[in-house]
Amino acid sequence: MRYLKFLSLVGLMVSGHVWAAPIPVKVVVVATFEFGADQGDRAGEFQNWVEKLPLPQSIPAPGTFYGHMRYNPAMKVLGVVTGEGPEHASATMTALLTDPRFDLSHAYFLLAGIGGIDPNFGSVGSAVWAPNIINGGLSHQIDSREIPKDWPDGYTPIAGEKPDTRPVPQLHSNWGNQAYSVDPDLLQWAFRLTKDIQLSDNQGLKAEREKYVGYPKALAPPSVQQGDVIASPTFWTGRLMNAWAERWVNYWTEGKGVMATTAEEDLGFMQALATEAPTGRVDMRRILVLRTASNYDMPSPGLSAASMLETESQETAYPGLAASIEATYKVGGPVVREIVKNWDKYKNNTPK
Repeated sequence: MRYLKFLSLVGLMVSGHVWAAPIPVKVVVVATFEFGADQGDRAGEFQNWVEKLPLPQSIPAPGTFYGHMRYNPAMKVLGVVTGEGPEHASATMTALLTDPRFDLSHAYFLLAGIGGIDPNFGSVGSAVWAPNIINGGLSHQIDSREIPKDWPDGYTPIAGEKPDTRPVPQLHSNWGNQAYSVDPDLLQWAFRLTKDIQLSDNQGLKAEREKYVGYPKALAPPSVQQGDVIASPTFWTGRLMNAWAERWVNYWTEGKGVMATTAEEDLGFMQALATEAPTGRVDMRRILVLRTASNYDMPSPGLSAASMLETESQETAYPGLAASIEATYKVGGPVVREIVKNWDKYKNNTPK
């Protein structure tokens, strides 16, 4: 309480500027990692936002993995790096949402990060807006050597005894949170705004695509699409794991969704927001998740899962890394700028 009174009396010093607390925020841009510094070196997910939007002011962020945030006072856009994995994402977002320095009550949240893509859905270098975020980590699991012969894989719902337990258990229960959905009106608005953006293509991406003979969608040039993300703390790969992921998304969306991309942080991100939403600190209708494809989630024909894992065991080895990092800002940026530019329209009413 003394801290809050102190802020209200003297304001908050940020990079030499005194703000009357709380700091107003129109959009929060969320990245998951950065290589080195967030300016002047190799770009991770955050650097393009810092340099190009831009986000000129640094704000200390105790209680977060990255240690500081970035802010544009003219646009009132805040940028944060969560750190990789659902635990880092949840902790960082909770720290931000409960930070008395910020007014986030009308803020839009955009998670813009790289991920794997299902070659049955699309191609490396593509950008995908997610209607649904599916928990790929919470389940019962049987070792592959003991899977019943009539099961498609060894995974069952945490509240069920068979892979296709019916009815589908509740998405949110004492067991945990199995799925979240993005507001469909906001999703379609963002997609329409960005669907015709030309994404980068090059010989390296083309060469990677050409390996996926028999996967016509994987052979197509990069594009902006819509598809669900499956989020798991386990970095899995392979044809059989991909089949499980497709089934898992289909199961939890009751046939309405389609598995598109893989990620780690999205469940932690959504859980933190959903937990704080009843307090009025955040509006769940104002959340977007954008994943851009840095790699395929299964090997091309003729390559083993273990060989692919060996090749991509380090993040920097992803074949579409540079293109996907560029796409997070290239596709996410117009959405952020449109919200800021027309704040009078979008402050109290979400886009339709």
